[in-house]
Amino acid sequence: MNDTNVNEQQLRSEIEDLKRQLAAGKAAPTEKKPGPSTAIVVVLILICLVLAGYYLGYLPRQKRELALAAESKTDTEALALVTVAPVRRSANTSSLVLPGNIQAVTEAPVLARASGYIKTRTADIGDRVKAGQVLAEIEAPELDQQIRQAQAAIDQANSTIEQSQAALQQGQSNEALAKITAERSQKLFDRNVVSRQDNDTAQMQFTSQQANVSALGKAVAAARSSASAFQANLARLNDLKSYLTVRAPFAGVITVRNIDVGTLVNEGSTLLYRIAQTDRLRTYLNVPQADSNSVRVGQHANLIVPDLGGHKFPGLVTRTSNALDPASRTLLTEVQVDNSSGALLPGMYCEVDLAVPRTDPPLVIPADTLVVRGNGQQVAVVDPDGMVHYKVIHLGRDLGATIEVLDGVEVGQMLAINPGDTVREGVRVKPQAAVEKAAPKR
Repeated sequence: MNDTNVNEQQLRSEIEDLKRQLAAGKAAPTEKKPGPSTAIVVVLILICLVLAGYYLGYLPRQKRELALAAESKTDTEALALVTVAPVRRSANTSSLVLPGNIQAVTEAPVLARASGYIKTRTADIGDRVKAGQVLAEIEAPELDQQIRQAQAAIDQANSTIEQSQAALQQGQSNEALAKITAERSQKLFDRNVVSRQDNDTAQMQFTSQQANVSALGKAVAAARSSASAFQANLARLNDLKSYLTVRAPFAGVITVRNIDVGTLVNEGSTLLYRIAQTDRLRTYLNVPQADSNSVRVGQHANLIVPDLGGHKFPGLVTRTSNALDPASRTLLTEVQVDNSSGALLPGMYCEVDLAVPRTDPPLVIPADTLVVRGNGQQVAVVDPDGMVHYKVIHLGRDLGATIEVLDGVEVGQMLAINPGDTVREGVRVKPQAAVEKAAPKR
């Protein structure tokens, strides 16, 4: 800068000397036309003026602009580079993932209905059976004896009925004879042919025969009732005999077998098989109270089994308990899924993804923008001009990579990701948008 000032002073002194020489040349009266020396002087003056303008005007201005540019570049390079991500609003549907255990829609134990020994067994675990298919046969010799005894009792009851009917017919004949005798005795008594004693005897014999016929009729009815009871007992024993052949109650898969040939089984207490219908499966969920109002019958859901590569099996919500469990504050929900392919097995652990609709979706922020300090949970908001301001927020659910925010920020605001010590309140930074990662494929 000192050399520049010296050059400027020299130029100014030379310009002043030239001006004085021009003034002295104009003052001479004898010179009417400029000579060659005067033209040279004028040209030199012009050249000096151009050089003076260049050095006094253009060069200082250029130096000032270069200095400002260098200063601006230095300031820009001094700003901290901060990665930022925007505040977004979550989707209109929330993915609610809950654990569950897969069960068969229909599952039943097959118990012995008759006592005896297993004669044959035709099914084992894992076998697919049809409705009515024979699973085993029970051998019960004493049941055959009871059936023969019941049949003999029926035959005896039928004989008793026949005897009672014969006695009834005889009694009816005696009644008819007594009636005729009583009528004749009455006519003879009216004519005073027989005594009163004989007439009374004939009348009482008729009355006695009437009572006898009534008793014989009731005996026939009793014999028939006994025969009906014996018939019912025989039918019961025949039904028990039909239970000696164990059949599948419905089409399904044998999941449990507790018997083998020669095993003694007792009526109503021995578990022979357990059969499950696996063409359609169900799972029960416990939906939290906060999401219970969003679950409806007929709502779509996806079952995800981690062991099957995360494949999704579409299902439907078939029913809910319509009441919260007071102990856990959860809503019991049943989701059914088609299993015609047989890929799912009863007893599997699964995750059920429910698409819960939301009327007012909350705001979400990246989890790595959260800063926890003594005065609460905060985020570093970067203004459009690069200024940093910390704001206290109130959080909702933690979704892993993102976190729901109840209040404190607005949609579109840029938040600093993993803010360090250089990102302080009121500091200007250079924001850089974060690269969005592609969602993992399932």
